[in-house]
Amino acid sequence: MTDRMLLYSAKGSGGVAVEAALTLIGAPHEVTDSYTFNPATPESGDKVLVANPMRQVPALALPSGEVLTESAAILIWLAEAHPEANLAPRPGDPTRGQFLRWMSFVSSAIYSLYWVKDDPSRLVPDPAGHAALVERTLERIAWCWGVMDAQVSPGQYILGDQLTVLDLYVNVVSRFRPRRMRFYKEAPKMAEAVKRVDADPRLAPLWAERMA
Repeated sequence: MTDRMLLYSAKGSGGVAVEAALTLIGAPHEVTDSYTFNPATPESGDKVLVANPMRQVPALALPSGEVLTESAAILIWLAEAHPEANLAPRPGDPTRGQFLRWMSFVSSAIYSLYWVKDDPSRLVPDPAGHAALVERTLERIAWCWGVMDAQVSPGQYILGDQLTVLDLYVNVVSRFRPRRMRFYKEAPKMAEAVKRVDADPRLAPLWAERMA
């Protein structure tokens, strides 16, 4: 049995938020690239099947043999398993409820829509309807960012002056279409926090390598 965690991830994917959390925590881990969204190399996505029958990244295999899936769940678990890293409000903290609320919101209201956007044929068999579905989906994503921005009160970071895994999650997902410029327009309050995470010297090399 190894004491290293094994993360199934992919460049440009939501798994990079987990890579960022592991970087800040300093926990021993390995990353296995499992590109599930590249039609040119469909077999690469098969690597993650051993950990996640949904054939999706991220998936985190723990030294105990337990497997965690779902990016929000993994991020919350890592923050709680490593409280010394201070990456989440602890139970009883006044911001704990909003932390859980927005982690779930990003996952369910925004990130989940990329399953549709990335392959419209999953829901609409007729190719004639794909462009409209993608456009409506992107508009929905932008609108959801605006809904979130209207209800948060950022300090240096989204929940205040403490960096949390929520900042890492939003940083990564906001890079996806409709891309950062639209995110900045719809979420001007969160924009400054996201830019601060972009520039964090502990994470800048990771962003350059994995989200370029």
